[in-house]
Amino acid sequence: MTDDLNFFFPELSEDSTDIPLPAAEMRFLELRAEPVIDDGPLRIRVYVEVTPFQKRPFIEVVLSDANGNEIATASVIEPMQRKNVFTMHLRSPQQSGKFGLAARLYYPSNADDPTNREGLTTLEADQAKTEFVVETK
Repeated sequence: MTDDLNFFFPELSEDSTDIPLPAAEMRFLELRAEPVIDDGPLRIRVYVEVTPFQKRPFIEVVLSDANGNEIATASVIEPMQRKNVFTMHLRSPQQSGKFGLAARLYYPSNADDPTNREGLTTLEADQAKTEFVVETK
C-alpha cells in the first residue's frame, strides 16, 4: 500500500501500527526537551509525540526547576497531528542546571461546550516525565 493510503486509511496498513486509538488507550510515545542556548534568555524546545488518536486530545506540559517548582507551562488543545514541537521561554532566575518536564494527556468531558463547567470531569489518559540538564558556558 502506498504511503498516501496509509496516511488516510491507517486501519488498512499491513502492520496495524497506525490504527487510531480510543481516548482511554492513548499514550505518550515521546517527551523530550532540548535547550536553545544563544545570547538571549534560555528557551526549551519540547518534542511531544502521542499514539494515533480517534479524538484529538488535550496535552498539558509543565517545566520545573531543580527544586520542583513550576517555572513554565504550556497547553496544547486538540492538536491536529500526533507529533508536536514547541518552545517554552524561561523567565525564572535559574538558567542552567537540572530541570524537569512533565506532560499530561487528557480529555475533558466539556470539550464540545467549554463554557459548561457544571459536572466537568476529565479522562486522564497518560502522563510522562523526563529530566534534562542545561549547561551554559
